[in-house]
Amino acid sequence: MATVNFRPVSIRRPAVAGSFYPGNAAELNNMLDRYLTDQSVDIEPPKAIIAPHAGYIYSGPVPASAYANIAKIKSQISTAVLLGPAHRVYVKGIALVSNTHFATPLGNVSIDIKALDKIQAHPFVEVLDIAHQQEHSLEVHIPFLQKVLGDFSLVPLLVGDAEPEQVATILDELWGGDETLIVISSDLSHYLEYDAACKIDSDTTKLIENFEYKKIGPKQACGCMPMRGLLKLAQQKNMSIKTLDIRNSGDTAGSKDRVVGYGAYALFTKTNSILNDADKKLVFSIIHESIESGLKQGKKLKPNIKNYAEHLQKKLAVFITLKINGQLRGCIGTTEAQMSLIEAVAHYAHAAAFSDPRFKPLTKEEYNKLDISLSILTPASPIKFSDEQDLIRQLRPELDGLIIAKGNAKATFLPSVWESIPSANRFVEELKRKAGIKNTDSPDKAWRYTAEYYQGN
Repeated sequence: MATVNFRPVSIRRPAVAGSFYPGNAAELNNMLDRYLTDQSVDIEPPKAIIAPHAGYIYSGPVPASAYANIAKIKSQISTAVLLGPAHRVYVKGIALVSNTHFATPLGNVSIDIKALDKIQAHPFVEVLDIAHQQEHSLEVHIPFLQKVLGDFSLVPLLVGDAEPEQVATILDELWGGDETLIVISSDLSHYLEYDAACKIDSDTTKLIENFEYKKIGPKQACGCMPMRGLLKLAQQKNMSIKTLDIRNSGDTAGSKDRVVGYGAYALFTKTNSILNDADKKLVFSIIHESIESGLKQGKKLKPNIKNYAEHLQKKLAVFITLKINGQLRGCIGTTEAQMSLIEAVAHYAHAAAFSDPRFKPLTKEEYNKLDISLSILTPASPIKFSDEQDLIRQLRPELDGLIIAKGNAKATFLPSVWESIPSANRFVEELKRKAGIKNTDSPDKAWRYTAEYYQGN
C-alpha cells in the first residue's frame, strides 16, 4: 500500500500584504492587471525566470515582464518551484516550511508536500518555519503566480548560506518537465546612487547572461545564492537566457540618491540540439563501428556520407573522448570544421582509440569497459586581451573551451576540462604547459568556443 503524505491544514499567513502590495483583493487584482497588460516584451514561454521582490510600486513592472509570458502556458503548469533569499533569519543551507498552504489576499495556494519530503533527506535542507514567517522574498511573487497560473501547487524554498552546487542539486531534483516553472526571487544592487546602480546592475546582467555565477555576490544581488544555483544548473543544461527588463527604484517611485536595482530574466530549454535521439543513436553506432574496425582490421571506418541525412553531412568540429572508470583513455578531435559530422566521428573515434600519443592502442578488453562522449564544437571566436590576466578575467568557467597560441605553439582545452581544473588561472597555466608555452610567457592569441555534449557507452 502506498504511503500517503498527510499534514493537518496549516496556513502561512501574509506578512507583507498592505505594505509591499495591496492587502485588498480587488485593489491587488487591478494592480496586477495593469502591470501585466502594460508589459510589451513578447518571448516564448520560459522554463525559469529571475525576478525582483521589492514593493510593487517600486518593482512591480519588472517581474510583470516575465510573468506576462507565463500566462500563455497556464494550462500546462501545475507546479511553481520558488526560491528566494532569507533576509530576516540566518539559514544554513535551504529552509523548508511545515505549512500546507501559503495565503495572500487572492486566496490560498497549496504547498507540494511530496516535493518537500523528497528533498528533506539532504543534510543541508531543514524545516525552519521561523525563517518563513516574516520573509517577503517569496510572498511578493505568489500573487503574480496566482494571477497568471490560477490553480497550481507551490514549492517554497528559502536559501541562506548555501553553495551553488547544493542549490543546483535541489533544483535538478525538482526540475520536472513542462509542468514545472522555476522562479528565482532577487533584487539587484542596494542603496547606491542612481548612476552607480545603473553601472553595477548592467555589469551584473552581463554576468547573468554569460552564466558567470561565481562572480555574483551579495553586492550584485541579494538573491545571489539561489540565483547562482540556477545559473550553474542552467549552464549544465545548455539553456539560453534573455534579459527582459532592468531598472531601479529611481525609475519608478523613489528618489535617485539611494536606489534598489531590479532585473527580470527568462531562461529557456534549447530545443534545437544538433542531434536528436535518433541522430545520437546513429552517430554512436558509427563511433563504435570505427573503433571495432580498428580492433578487427587495423583501419578506421569510412562511411559513405551520401547514405545519411543532409544535416549529418554538415561539416562540424568534433572531439571524441574515451574514458575507463572515469580515467582518460584517449581524446582527439579538431576545433575546425573540416569534415562532415559522419566522417569526423568515424575518423576521430579511431584516432582517440589508437593514435593518441599519450596512450598505447586500445585493446579489445579495454573496449568493453569504455565510456565514450562526443563533443560538437561551435565555431571559435577570437578573444581580444591586453595580457594574460586580462584573458583570465574574460574566461567563463565551465562554459568556455579555450584555444591559445604563441608562435607555432598551440593547444586547446574542451569546456569539460573545467571539471578537473575549476580555477581560471590554473586552466590557462595547464593549457600553456600542454601547448609548450613557457610559464613566464603570455599567449599571443586566444579563441573561445562552446560545445554540445553527448554521452554514449
